[in-house]
Amino acid sequence: MRSLTRANTFRFSNLIRLDAFPQLVFVICLALIMFGPIINLLIWTVAEVWYFPYTLPSQWGLKYWDQVFSPYSDVSGSLTTSILIALTTVAVCLSVSIPAGYALSKQQIPFRIFWMLLFLIPQAFPNLTVYMNIARIFYDFGLNGTFLGVVLVHSVHGLMFSVWISVAAFSGIDPLMVRASRNLGAGPVYTFFHITLPQATPGIVASGIFVFLESLDEFTGTFFVGAPEISTLPLLLYTASMEGNYQIASITALILLVPSILFMFIISRFISPEMLSKIGR
Repeated sequence: MRSLTRANTFRFSNLIRLDAFPQLVFVICLALIMFGPIINLLIWTVAEVWYFPYTLPSQWGLKYWDQVFSPYSDVSGSLTTSILIALTTVAVCLSVSIPAGYALSKQQIPFRIFWMLLFLIPQAFPNLTVYMNIARIFYDFGLNGTFLGVVLVHSVHGLMFSVWISVAAFSGIDPLMVRASRNLGAGPVYTFFHITLPQATPGIVASGIFVFLESLDEFTGTFFVGAPEISTLPLLLYTASMEGNYQIASITALILLVPSILFMFIISRFISPEMLSKIGR
C-alpha cells in the first residue's frame, strides 16, 4: 500500500513538473521581451567601449554620464525646455478639459457623443500626416520654430487624455452632495468649487500627469513644428542615435524613462476602478 502511494505521489509530482515547464518558459520569454530592451539600455549607459562581436562591453565607466551632465552639454537645456513645454501643455489642456469635462459629464447635453469623439480625431489619423499639415498651417501664422507652436501641437494629442479622463472624473462624483449643497442655499459657482471640483481633483490630476508624460515624450510634432529652433530631449535622443552616440542616446532615454515610471505609480493611486469604468460614458 505504501509503495502504491509513493508511486502515485511520484507520478503526480512529475506531472506537475511537466505542466510547470511550459509556464516557466513562457514567463522567461515574457520577461525577456519586457525587460530585455531596458537591460540593454542600462548596459549602454555604462559602456565606454563596446564593439562587435563582443557580447558585453570591453570597457565600463561613467565617462558619458559626465558628458551628459557637464555645463557644456545640450542635455540640461533640452531637459529644461522639455519640462517647460510639458508644464505649459498641461496648463493649456486642463484649462480646456475642466470646463469641457464638467459639461460633457452631463448626459443631457446635445450631441454629447459627437463632442467627445471630436477630441479623438487626431488619434484616428497617422501622426505624421497630422503634424505635416499642422506645420504647414503654423508656417502661415509664424508659429514654426516657436515655443507656442510646440505647445499647441502637444496640446492636440494631450486634449484627448485630459478631456476623456476629466469626463470620467466628473461623472464619478456623488450627485447627492451636489444636491445637498444647492438645497442648503449654495449657488452653482460655490458648489462647483467647493463640492464638485474637489471630488474630481484626483481624476484631473491623473489627466494632467498623462498629458505631461505625452508632451515630455513627444517627438514627431516637435520635429515638424519646433526643430531646429526648439530642442527637446526626444529630439536630442534622435540626433544622438542617428550619429551613433548610443551611450548619449541611452542616457537620454533613461532620463525620459524615469519620470514615466514614477508618475505611473502616482497615477495608480489617483485613478480608481470606478472612475475608469466611466471613461467614455
